[in-house]
Amino acid sequence: MKTAINVLVLLLLLFSVYAILTPTIKVGSFVRGGPKDLGMKLGLDLAGGTQLVLEADLSQLAPGQDAGQALGGAMNIIERRINAFGVGEATVQRQPAGNRIIVQLPGVKDIAEAVQLIGQTAQLDFRKQQLDDAGQPVKDASGNIVWVPATGKLDDTEVPLTGRYLKPNSQVALDPNNNKPDVQFSWNADGAKLFEQITTELLNKPLGIFLDNQLISSPTVQNVIKESGIITGLTLKEGRVLAIQLNAGALPVPLKVVQQQDIGASLGADSLHRSVEAGVVGLALVFLFMVLYYRLPGFLAGLALLYYGALILAIFKLLPVTLSLAGIAGFVVSMGMAVDANVLIFERIKEELRGGMPLKTAIDKGFSRAWPAIRDSNIAIFIACGVLYWFGSRFGAFPVMGFAVTLFIGVVVSMFTAITVTRRLLLAGLYVTANPSLYKVS
Repeated sequence: MKTAINVLVLLLLLFSVYAILTPTIKVGSFVRGGPKDLGMKLGLDLAGGTQLVLEADLSQLAPGQDAGQALGGAMNIIERRINAFGVGEATVQRQPAGNRIIVQLPGVKDIAEAVQLIGQTAQLDFRKQQLDDAGQPVKDASGNIVWVPATGKLDDTEVPLTGRYLKPNSQVALDPNNNKPDVQFSWNADGAKLFEQITTELLNKPLGIFLDNQLISSPTVQNVIKESGIITGLTLKEGRVLAIQLNAGALPVPLKVVQQQDIGASLGADSLHRSVEAGVVGLALVFLFMVLYYRLPGFLAGLALLYYGALILAIFKLLPVTLSLAGIAGFVVSMGMAVDANVLIFERIKEELRGGMPLKTAIDKGFSRAWPAIRDSNIAIFIACGVLYWFGSRFGAFPVMGFAVTLFIGVVVSMFTAITVTRRLLLAGLYVTANPSLYKVS
């Protein structure tokens, strides 16, 4: 049993070092959902980027539609759009009180493009020109052509052709004839039936393609088309955004941007640099204090602390945990908890040695008697983390949530390193020397 624990501790150390030193590694079996890039995730305050606050117009809900479900659906569609756009480490959160959604996009500098991608409802529909008795297009008071929904029959019911019948495989391609971009799309079975009927009716006539009630293209129907079609008249950038929106689906409710913020990475990079410097200095001072005060156990505790740091950073990459300044603070506090557990254990060991117990027995007794205090104090920290996380999720205080998550993970790992790793190191030290003076009994 002891050999198995020793092997496990060693393997965890080797894997942690490998995960930290390898910028991008693929670990399909360890991460739910398949292989993922295990690079360290940085929050918006460290990486820079764009933050948007979107407000849903719930007055546009269909009768009987649940507001919570509509907002949840909007968040899912926003996430699909962001993922397809290639924005890494994005965060989509709903403010529990109200109808607002917060979107954080690390690394995105073009706010206008982000707003267009995320905030546009993307309701696609197809229309035909309204004709008068003479077969001429009807115009409104402003001289604009009046468009009416293009419809077809499904099960003897007249229905309009909209983006709901699209397959999620729209893509941007360059027309080989003029080298201009267009968006290619395909219909499902019902959409193909409707499109065939409509293109038959509008042969040699224009077909209006509308996005959120705005005409984006009006090609003349050259042939009867069934399974697919194209949208022209867009720039490459507009075509890419439209293809993403069509594949992700239309938002169930309109969203408007009520707040937007461009966060520079320079402040975050400076804060990260200073945080790392402070962490290294603090770790060195703690290491020095432990060695001077506890001698050999203090030195071994310092090694266990380095083990703890490697393991926690590897876990942050594997999950992955988004590191913000608040999250780094949680990590530093958890490191202090790891040192505190070692202090409790060493003081117990010194008490047993003063009572005349042999060194190995004193080590065993010290761990067993320090465990209740370590357990109870850590349970109190877990409860505090739960309260902080609830508070953060309830009021949209994401830094508080980040602090709670990293502190919780750190304390769990600190319990393992203090109870298991430090104990293995102390018992291994007995094979080197059993001189009580190295344990500073007095």
